[in-house]
Amino acid sequence: MSRPRTSSASCTLCPPGHRHHARSVANARASRRPYPKRGIVESPGLIYPCVVSQARQRLGATAEASAAVALERAGLRVVERNVRFRAGEIDLVCREGDVLVFVEVKCRRATWGDAPAAAVSWHKQRRLTQLAQLYLKWRGLDGVRCRFDVVSVTLDARGVFDVRHVRAAFDAV
Repeated sequence: MSRPRTSSASCTLCPPGHRHHARSVANARASRRPYPKRGIVESPGLIYPCVVSQARQRLGATAEASAAVALERAGLRVVERNVRFRAGEIDLVCREGDVLVFVEVKCRRATWGDAPAAAVSWHKQRRLTQLAQLYLKWRGLDGVRCRFDVVSVTLDARGVFDVRHVRAAFDAV
């Protein structure tokens, strides 16, 4: 089987001069993510994914690690991290007594203006609820009490993280 041809292309959604490689639509469909992620430009036979920068990936990973430490200090036990399903990802799954806690971690730089928790829209809440149902079914955890928390992580200009835990941030939608 031959490898799909790749070409370098510029994306209209990325900053000027940003370049990334193309991959075939068949490869994109075969990947773990069955829906196009924000920032994908489709053209005949090719899909151009806007790759998240390594700096942003590191910031997200560090924010999730900081959130996990803060939750453990607050008495929760982290059961799993980055649980991926076709419909999306659960950042953290924790236990607090007999309650299973699904945690969404949101990170922002202080210069971005709005609070990170504001990014958990109704649509995101609905998706997290669906992911939680998939998780419970996958693990065979019928009848377990659940809660949805949000951890807001803000990075200030000095490089210091401010971690805030919002318990029971929303009900199942």
